[in-house]
Amino acid sequence: MKNLEYKRYTGSIEYSKEDDLLYGKVLGIKGLISFEGKTGKDLELDFIEAIEEYLSDCKQQGITPEKPFKGSFNVRIPTELHQKAALLAMKDKMSLNNFVAESIRERVFRETENSI
Repeated sequence: MKNLEYKRYTGSIEYSKEDDLLYGKVLGIKGLISFEGKTGKDLELDFIEAIEEYLSDCKQQGITPEKPFKGSFNVRIPTELHQKAALLAMKDKMSLNNFVAESIRERVFRETENSI
């Protein structure tokens, strides 16, 4: 397992040799939610507890919790690459957004296939 997953939140898994401790943070959000544990099970339990506490705090404060990996992000690329991508998208009669999503999907699929 490379990451922890709970209620659509993803947590990293890191190890501190100096502290002999596993630790991590929630990925894909602006806020900082961190967790730690001596064992993998402790880390997972603290991760779940951190998410539950975050969701509870948001509810008590009347704010909407951040959603990880919302599906929207800005990408800055060189002008020439932008032009070539846009022209290929037009050639295939698709939006640039769909072209980029398809390109990312293909790369992610390739990486997933290679990691099996």
